[in-house]
Amino acid sequence: MFRTKLALIGLTIAGFLTTFAPASAQRMATPAEHAILLDASTGSVLFEKDADSSFPPASMSKLMTVYLAFDAIKQGTLRLDDQVVVSDDVWRKWNKSTGSIGQGGSTMFLRARDVVTIADLLRGIIVLSGNDACVALAEHMAGSHQTFVDWSNAKAIEIGLTGSHFKNAVGWPEEGHVMTARDLATLSLRLANDFPDLYPMFAEREYLYKDFVSNKYNRNPLLGRFAGADGLKTGHTEEAGYGLAASAERDGRRLVLVVAGLSSMNERMRESTRLMQYGFRNFSHFPLFKAGETVDYAEVWLGQSATVPMVVGEDVALTMSRLQRAQMKVSIEYTNPTSAPIAKGDKLGDLKIEMPDRPTVVVPLLAGETVEEVGGLGKIGAAFEYLLFGSAGAEKQD
Repeated sequence: MFRTKLALIGLTIAGFLTTFAPASAQRMATPAEHAILLDASTGSVLFEKDADSSFPPASMSKLMTVYLAFDAIKQGTLRLDDQVVVSDDVWRKWNKSTGSIGQGGSTMFLRARDVVTIADLLRGIIVLSGNDACVALAEHMAGSHQTFVDWSNAKAIEIGLTGSHFKNAVGWPEEGHVMTARDLATLSLRLANDFPDLYPMFAEREYLYKDFVSNKYNRNPLLGRFAGADGLKTGHTEEAGYGLAASAERDGRRLVLVVAGLSSMNERMRESTRLMQYGFRNFSHFPLFKAGETVDYAEVWLGQSATVPMVVGEDVALTMSRLQRAQMKVSIEYTNPTSAPIAKGDKLGDLKIEMPDRPTVVVPLLAGETVEEVGGLGKIGAAFEYLLFGSAGAEKQD
């Protein structure tokens, strides 16, 4: 028989439900056209606005260029001290001094035939947002800018960016060059998690290339102003407005924020600061169960053991507001009794966690041990007992 047990499962969750009195729901609004704020440790979305619509990401798409370079360094096919010779074409196309010939935009002021290291180019991209650095890196890694763009689109699919498509390595306005706020948050989180040794580059506040003091400061408005801020990338074009992919870590807890479509640099600074403060102040991280921890016991029909522990296969943790924490409801759904034989790791049911303004969290419950089936005489005895006393697995309520 399929059973649902409403549960205050153990003292841990019971404590969660009584610590705080209910509070009024917090409704956020933002002038950003697109936004998402998530807790990195649990993947919980704390706030979002039109996070899955594609838009021109401007220089925030440079994060994919950096991701490909970091990945190559991690794989050993690229080194930070590798030297790159800047092509004449990169200088002509991306340097402002070439006038009507060049596209310009942000630059680290590379000159034709400069010899620079991969480390120089990465800082030129991350700190200075150099378009010239992006294309010089792309040409060095892939042989051509277009091949690098193809790599970017392949990598986007590989890491689960579902609303992104790249037409260039720099974020230059081009029809069909789009990302979503959710994809940018996913990419930001991957950069922090996949490359912990290289990620600190995003926290560098200035970089000077050959004494070009006109462009040496990181434009990220949170660096040095918001405690814990350590990345990642601004973006701006007339079409896209002002955007930011940002991250901050406090006491081991990382939040990732993406905003786009803001009207000015000041508005970008105010909104990114306000949303980050909202996330850290109003939400907390709560570990609920450790991997392998027993949640409850299911009764076993025709088994050599009368019960089998139901365990979670991985750590269960949630990020919640005070209201969500106070109103959280936990239930387990499973077939009771469950028939032997049962192998350790078999799915027996689901743990469901419900709270206001959040999708239901469903965690599989697995058999914590193997239960063999009883022999022939045992089956006869169990059947006789069932006729006399009914199912031993009658539903119990906490």
